[in-house]
Amino acid sequence: MISAQAWADARLLWDYHFMHHAPRPCSVAMGLGSHDLGVADMTAEMYHQGMAPVIVFTGATSPTTRARMPRGEAVHYRERALQLGVPESAVLLESRATNTGENIKFTKAVLAEAGVKVLSVLLVSKPYEERRSYAMMRKLWPDVEVVCASSSMDLEEYAGSIGDVHMVIDMIVGALQRVLVFPRLGLAIEQDVPDAVVTAFERLCVEGFTSRLMPADVASRPTGASVRGNG
Repeated sequence: MISAQAWADARLLWDYHFMHHAPRPCSVAMGLGSHDLGVADMTAEMYHQGMAPVIVFTGATSPTTRARMPRGEAVHYRERALQLGVPESAVLLESRATNTGENIKFTKAVLAEAGVKVLSVLLVSKPYEERRSYAMMRKLWPDVEVVCASSSMDLEEYAGSIGDVHMVIDMIVGALQRVLVFPRLGLAIEQDVPDAVVTAFERLCVEGFTSRLMPADVASRPTGASVRGNG
């Protein structure tokens, strides 16, 4: 049972994670692999709206996706996009990345190999990953403009679509921790995090929404330290 306070705190974090970017045409759309096929749906929608002439789906598998996407996140995303009418010629595949840092690094390589000139990236993710992914792109791929896009569902609707409220809140909490920690690790730019958001994050941790937190030894590493599994 999720308490009223936990719902309120989760909604605060949910709202904070949105970048509120207006979609606009970009050189390429980058669909970040995850357990949520809605990312593929949104990427396909952006393509059909003329927001990008090329799509790259990126992602291998994780403990969360191994059973439901056995062929790999990017492969399943590509299959979904083709079902939604995106032509095969418009989709590139990056199927090795196991974290967001690798998503960015390997996608850059795929696009370079394909000869795609990239001035801007339409970054499509889960709603609660917009801010963290944006901050990582600005750090790890600073010479491109980044426009974020995700589903416009509210928290309750999104959690219902996933079918596991506790897991969704766990992930929202984990994403906020990374917004706080990754700049110090050299993985993301600094973001302004309001005190109310930090307080809500701390309350949710006390309530036990902690399964997606980074281990304490990783989160406390010195500036510039490398880290695996960064989401």
